[in-house]
Amino acid sequence: MIDRIFIILGMVMVVVLVVIGGLAWEASSFAKSSVESELKSQKVFFPVKDSPAITELPAADQSQMNKYAGQQLVNGAQAKVYADNFIAYHLTKIADGETYAQISSQAMANPTNTKLKAEQQTLFQGETLRGLLLGDGYSYWTFGQIAGYAAIAAFTGAVVMAVLIFLGNKHLAKLK
Repeated sequence: MIDRIFIILGMVMVVVLVVIGGLAWEASSFAKSSVESELKSQKVFFPVKDSPAITELPAADQSQMNKYAGQQLVNGAQAKVYADNFIAYHLTKIADGETYAQISSQAMANPTNTKLKAEQQTLFQGETLRGLLLGDGYSYWTFGQIAGYAAIAAFTGAVVMAVLIFLGNKHLAKLK
């Protein structure tokens, strides 16, 4: 009697794992395709290898940027590199490395200072782009990858449970 209960529970578990796997796979596909579609539409390309845009970067940033040199930015891994190793470096060259929030406070205190206003505008645009690439590009793409791994784990669990159900049925048949 207990064998039959475990077999039935195993069958329910197979169905649950297949449903979870399907939903996770769909979430993975949606996240990855949404990020890719949005990034492709922006038509952002990495500078070509050995271009001044790359060679002016610190060695660690050059190394990361050269991985994708000349390519179009289309996935989360690329978005992270572009944001952290290209845009972030250039933002440090504006206003002696101060952030938008710091320069904005100074600009509000000195509204006639056109240099501060220009730095404020540039930092706002750069930090916003960097934030979007990291938040919408890299983060969602990473969630998509994790959902894909969860789908594979769920499908693997369903297969293991199906094998156990088969073996349980064989064992039950021997007892009769």
